[in-house]
Formats: sequence, C-alpha cells, structure tokens
Amino acid sequence: MNPRDLLSLSPVMPVIALDRLADAVPLARALVAGGVRVLEVTLRTPVALDAVRAIRAAVPEALVGVGTVTNADELDRAIAAGAAFGLSPGASPRLLAAARTSGLPFIPGVMTPSEVVAAREAGFDTLKLFPAQQAGGLRLLKALAGPFPDVMFCPTGGIDVESAPSFLALRNVGCVGGSWLAPAAAMDAGDWPAIEALARAACALRPSR
Repeated sequence: MNPRDLLSLSPVMPVIALDRLADAVPLARALVAGGVRVLEVTLRTPVALDAVRAIRAAVPEALVGVGTVTNADELDRAIAAGAAFGLSPGASPRLLAAARTSGLPFIPGVMTPSEVVAAREAGFDTLKLFPAQQAGGLRLLKALAGPFPDVMFCPTGGIDVESAPSFLALRNVGCVGGSWLAPAAAMDAGDWPAIEALARAACALRPSR
C-alpha cells in the first residue's frame, strides 16, 4: 500500500506512545473496533517495537506503523519489527535515501517549503507536516497548496477533535495525526470502550468536500 492510500483509510491516525507493553493489544483492538485501522506507534518509549510485534500478531486487521523515525538505524529496526509503514518528524538526505530504497511506505516530516522541495526531489509526495499548529497550521497548508498541488499532507502536532475538521476540509490534507485517540488516562484505567468511542467519533470527522 502506498502512503497516500494509507491516509485515505481514516480521517485520524492515532499517535500512540505506549509505556506498558500490556496495553498494546487491547488498545489496538479498541481502535480497530471503532473503525480506525491505521495506527502509528511512536518510538518515544522503550516498548514501542515490541508493541508493534504484539499488535501485528494479535490484531492482524490493524495496519501498524512506526513513528518518530529519525535515522536509518531506527528505520531498519522498524522494518525488522514488521512495521507496515513509517513516519518521521523531520528528514535528512540520508534518512530519505534509506527510506526510498527500503521499500517501506514512508511519510517524511516537513515544516517549511524548502523541506517540501527536498522531500519531493527524493521521491516523496505524501508528507507529514510537523509540528502542524506551531508551524502555521491551516494558513501554512493553504499557502503550500499553491506551489505544491501534487503534495498530500498528514498534519500532526497540536491538533485536537475540535480543530481536526478544519484541517480535514483542505484538499491537500489526507488525514490528521492525533494523540487524543489514545489518552493516557483511559489507558491507565483500562477503559477500552471509551477509546473505541473516541475512534468512532474520529471516523465521522471528515467533512464533505
């Protein structure tokens, strides 16, 4: 599956930071039950790659990828863990080259027009805008649509359930990344029905165009 197709599967891609490996499978099951199949497990915690392996084994209907990939070594480890795709908060020439040759669907992170140009030159036209709100949010995405009509974005960073529909209404936004689908309080309480309900609500966020 190519990166652009991934963005079309759900209006929101949950940004998941797992402190406990035991939460990985019930969280994935709750999100999938709510209609969200594309899951980003970030490399922000020590159990991230084990969580990817666990979700792949127990929740085969989920498409689980690895986020916060910042170098070629992390990319290799994500592939070894069975990641279905990868995302980065930014990108270097070496990381872009490694991603291009790896065969893994990859969404590089950008923040400026120059970074968009560099990513496109490296062969990537589906990009993560990060940190989206801090970089300029809706106004930046509208400005980027003119010179880069072929680029599709997944804005992530500072977006919540209230602001997501405005982003999703833009033609150059395929989906948004959001951490609100996996809140720490709900995971700590094992309140998987609440997370399933958040996923169902997220699936209804995309406005008609």
